Amino acid sequence: MNTLAPIRKIFEGVATRPQMFRLFDRHNQRPNRWETDAAPLHSGEWFEIDEALYDYMLDILPPLWMRGAIFALREFLTGSVTSIFFALRIDGKVRYFHGYCDLSDPTSVETMRATIFDRETQPVRAMTRDERLEHIWSSTADAYRGYAGDRFPPAMQGKRTVMLWSGTDGTLLKLLDDLTDDEIAAKLPVHMRHLPVIAA
Repeated sequence: MNTLAPIRKIFEGVATRPQMFRLFDRHNQRPNRWETDAAPLHSGEWFEIDEALYDYMLDILPPLWMRGAIFALREFLTGSVTSIFFALRIDGKVRYFHGYCDLSDPTSVETMRATIFDRETQPVRAMTRDERLEHIWSSTADAYRGYAGDRFPPAMQGKRTVMLWSGTDGTLLKLLDDLTDDEIAAKLPVHMRHLPVIAA
């Protein structure tokens, strides 16, 4: 399995309702899905939603708790990891976010809130290489993404893969983390290809 950063943005832009539900479990194809702990995969992931989705999720069930404009979903995804929804005032405008926090860590919600705020108040719209890879993974259809199997060397097995189109070689399967800058640009939507790259 991949080792992922503790807190990470997994989708660029404001997710629509179908995108939000896909992002909730974007690891559904992982190997040994029912035998391994999914908490490390989900904990720390976050993305932006709109006000209507924030209100919709608030109305589904009474929240586990609500602190101002932040609330926790009553149903846990796995173990002590659950959905946290944030309404944050950023540059004079209220914006809405979803994140997975591990509530066994009492600082996880505040740490995520601060991370989202710091990331979204940067003066220039840009993306890190890791954010580009996470966006590609999040927005690629299940039929074109997966995990390296026994055709790969043992050290690579279980790592995330995506399908690429090569004009000369047709389609090929490649590790997500091994995509070149040109391959990343080709997989991103046009309006994201020329965003500056920032350090992680």
